[in-house]
Formats: sequence, structure tokens, C-alpha cells
Amino acid sequence: MHSNTLLHPLTLRRAVPADLRGVLSLLADTAEWLCARGIRQWPRGGFGPERIAPLIDEHVLFVVDDELSYFDPDQAERPVATIALDAHADSEFWTPADHPAAALYVHKLAVARPWSGSGLGEALLDWAGATTHASGRPWLRLDCAKSNPGLQEYYRKRGFRHLRTVDLPHRSSGALFQRLAVPSFSTAFRDLTVADLISA
Repeated sequence: MHSNTLLHPLTLRRAVPADLRGVLSLLADTAEWLCARGIRQWPRGGFGPERIAPLIDEHVLFVVDDELSYFDPDQAERPVATIALDAHADSEFWTPADHPAAALYVHKLAVARPWSGSGLGEALLDWAGATTHASGRPWLRLDCAKSNPGLQEYYRKRGFRHLRTVDLPHRSSGALFQRLAVPSFSTAFRDLTVADLISA
């Protein structure tokens, strides 16, 4: 674990409407970083509020805060990471043969650039797997860019298996991955999420 996580106490919690601005900024920064490297994972400039606000309203978007930022009003609105976890299987990717209800799905996973390499992304995937396991579902799933072998390798190294790639001309994503959902405990952050089942 990167020294950032030792020097900065982190908290995972459900996002609330007041987090929208900070999440949009984090996603925009991540999208710009990807685009600058020629990776077309997300739209340049990030996502509009109409794409993210519903995730907050459905209580399926989560943020990681640096607790030390509470002492700096200029940083209080910027989460250090975000992740969405829900039961919404993208019907363009996941077919009835995949038994879509047997999984929870990771979306919008992003870690602020200063925290890159800290292990925070991996810790969030482990948390998502444990949450999925607690919901009684066997699989944690995600899709990522077809043209991003680096990200695909990142997921493979973290236990995800590539199922197939769905090549749709209007979608940059389409590489489908899953791994078994297992219990996990992380010391990377203080988990303030309620230990209940995530509903669709």
C-alpha cells in the first residue's frame, strides 16, 4: 500500500447529492488523463451530471474521502476515488445466457492521479467483491475499453477472467470481465457503508 494511505486516513461512504461536483471533476480529470494517452475509455471531458446524479439518487455510487481534506475547505469537495456498484447489467454486453442477475457490476471506478499506484483501486475492487458476496451473488463483473490492453491486464492481475469482447461500433467499451465474489477485509479505508444488499 502506498504511503499516502498510511499518512492520510481514508473513508469510504455512499455519495450524496453534495458530492456530485467533486465526482464529476474526478471523472473529468481521469477521462482527460486517459485521452492524453490515446485511450478512448470515457468521453473527453468526462460525464454530464445527467449520467452521474442518478447513481447518487439510487445510492449505488460511493466515494473515498481523504479525512485530512476536511481541514482544507478548498479540497473538501474532491474525493480521492469513486466507484459505482449496482445490479444494472448493460443489455448490449450481458446476455440472458450470462445470468445477469447473478452479479453486481462495477462502473465509474476512478482514482485521483496523486493516489495512482497506491493500491486504492484494488482495495475498492476487493470491497466490491465482498459486497457482492454479501448480497448472495456469485460474480463481480465489469466492462472496459476494447482498445486498452493495459487496463485489461490490470484486471487480469486482480483475478478477473476475460469472458469475451463485444465489438459494437458505437461503444468504446466491450471487453467483459468477471471474478468470483469472495469476502474480503481492507485496511485501506474506513468503511462507512451500510452492510445491506444493494438493490437495482
